[in-house]
Amino acid sequence: MSTPWVAELTVGTVLRRTAERYPAHDAVVFPALGLRWSWRELDRRVDAIASALLALGIERGEHVGIWSMNAPEWVVTQFAVGRIGAVLVNVNPAYRVHELESALHVADVTTLIVGAPFKGSNFVEMVETVCPEIKTATDRSWSAAKLPRLKRLIALNDCPGPGWIAWSELERAQLSPALTERESLATAGEVYNIQFTSGTTGLPKGAMLTHRNVLMNAYYVGQRVRYTEADRVCVPVPFYHCFGCVLGTLVCAVYGSAVVVPAPSFDARATLAAVEAERCSALYGVPTMFVAALDHPERGRFNLSACGRASWPGALARCRS
Repeated sequence: MSTPWVAELTVGTVLRRTAERYPAHDAVVFPALGLRWSWRELDRRVDAIASALLALGIERGEHVGIWSMNAPEWVVTQFAVGRIGAVLVNVNPAYRVHELESALHVADVTTLIVGAPFKGSNFVEMVETVCPEIKTATDRSWSAAKLPRLKRLIALNDCPGPGWIAWSELERAQLSPALTERESLATAGEVYNIQFTSGTTGLPKGAMLTHRNVLMNAYYVGQRVRYTEADRVCVPVPFYHCFGCVLGTLVCAVYGSAVVVPAPSFDARATLAAVEAERCSALYGVPTMFVAALDHPERGRFNLSACGRASWPGALARCRS
C-alpha cells in the first residue's frame, strides 16, 4: 500500500499544494455572508494572517486559541497557525467563564482570538471577566493575574479597546519574508492542535494532535466517502470539534473539495437552503440535526437531489433517497 501523500506534510503545506492544484475551485463558501473564496484566495489570506502572527511575535510551538462560532476567520486561523509552526487550541464557544479560564490555563494559551457576540454569548465580555486588566489597559503591554501566560487578545469584531488587537489590522499585514523559513521548520510529527474532550466524566482534557494525526485522519475519511475536487461538502457542525475542523475543513483541503458553511451554528432551514443553492454532494451532522432537517416544515421546497452522502460520528453512509 502506498503512503498517503499527506503523511509527511504539515497543514499549511497541504493547503499550499491544494491551492496550486485547484487554484480557481471553490474552497470556502458562506452563503449567508455572500462569501466565496477559491483555494488561491484562501491561501493568500492564510499567508497574510500568518505574516501578521509572526509580526506579533508568536513563536514556534506557542499556543494560539480561537473562541468563536463558525466563521471564515476560523478557517483562516486554522491554517495560518499551522503554517507558522504554532499550536491551534480549539475553545468550545458554549463554555461559560469558569470553563474558559480553565481551558486557557490548562492549554497555556498565549494568544486568544475572540469571536463576535452570538445570541446570548458575548465572548468579549466573558474574556474581560476572566482578564479584567484588559478593560483598563491603555496599550497592549498588559498582563493578566489569573492567566500570566496570556499576552494577546484579538477581536474578530470591532476592537473593544486599546489593549486589544483587531482582526482587520491583521488582514492588512504585509507578507513577511520570514514566513517561508518559518513554514519550512514545521514538521509532520509536531503537535499542531489541542482539542478538549467533552468533560462528561470529569474536567475536559486537552488532547494533543500532530499535523500527521489530523491529516491522516482527514485523508482516510476522504477515501472512505470517495471525495474528489468535484465534491461540495455542507458543514453545519462546529469547527471547534474534530467533526468540523478535521472531517470538515481538513478533508476538503486534502481533496480540493469545497467547504460550504450554512450559518454560525446549526440552523435546519439554512442548511437545507445551502445544500440546494450550492448543490452540495455531502451533508454533515449528528442524528438530531438530520431529524430537524427532515422534520422542517419547508423541507419539501428545497431540491436536495445533488446530496448523495450524509455523515455523522461513528458512521459514514451513502444516502439512499
